[in-house]
Amino acid sequence: MTVQPWQIIFFGTPDFAVPTLKALMEGPDRVVAVVTQPDRGKGRGQKVIPSPVKKVALAHGLPSHQPDRVKDPPFQEEIETLQPDLFVVVAYGQILPRSLLDIPKHGAVNVHASLLPKYRGAAPISWALLKGEKVTGVTTMMMDAGMDTGDILLQSEILIGERETFATLHDRLAELGAQRLKETIAGLKSGRITPVSQDPSGATDAPLIKKEDGRIDWSKEADEIDRQVRAFNPWPGA
Repeated sequence: MTVQPWQIIFFGTPDFAVPTLKALMEGPDRVVAVVTQPDRGKGRGQKVIPSPVKKVALAHGLPSHQPDRVKDPPFQEEIETLQPDLFVVVAYGQILPRSLLDIPKHGAVNVHASLLPKYRGAAPISWALLKGEKVTGVTTMMMDAGMDTGDILLQSEILIGERETFATLHDRLAELGAQRLKETIAGLKSGRITPVSQDPSGATDAPLIKKEDGRIDWSKEADEIDRQVRAFNPWPGA
């Protein structure tokens, strides 16, 4: 039986989300809208620039939405009129409330840059490096109202190189996430994927990195400082 193309709304903001958006645009489904964070001032002159995801949307003529708060009723009503089959969410930057997650027919899939339940939160790549992990990966999961607590769909591991930096690991995981997302949607359509609950006993947190986290404490062991330098390359720098 031929499955009709799904209507997908993509939520994402930084460079990490771009490979997945491009993979969706190249696939059989239709990206009907992109939701990204509002344009921000950047650099010394605070020049306002669009997010990497918005740049891709503009280049390909995709309608883009930039709500200050996704929980606002007018935004949710606008999304509902698009009658989406699926949300795909990659490093968007806001928590999606249950009222929004209930809109798409087949739910919302998130691409997360860790092997959940490890490193739930905003900065899983940096924290994997800071903690000296030898292996990390990506997880696709069905979203619920919690912070990266939804049922796991697919996972893939990769080895972390001895001299790996955030920059190199970020790019490898971004490409891997795009590939697994394509496989995840195909599996959901065919019924081959069975969601698996996360084991909360193995959960760890990966909170947002702040600029002051880059300050080096020279009383720490050399290998810990080395991990800090690599985890914060290029931002915030150590």
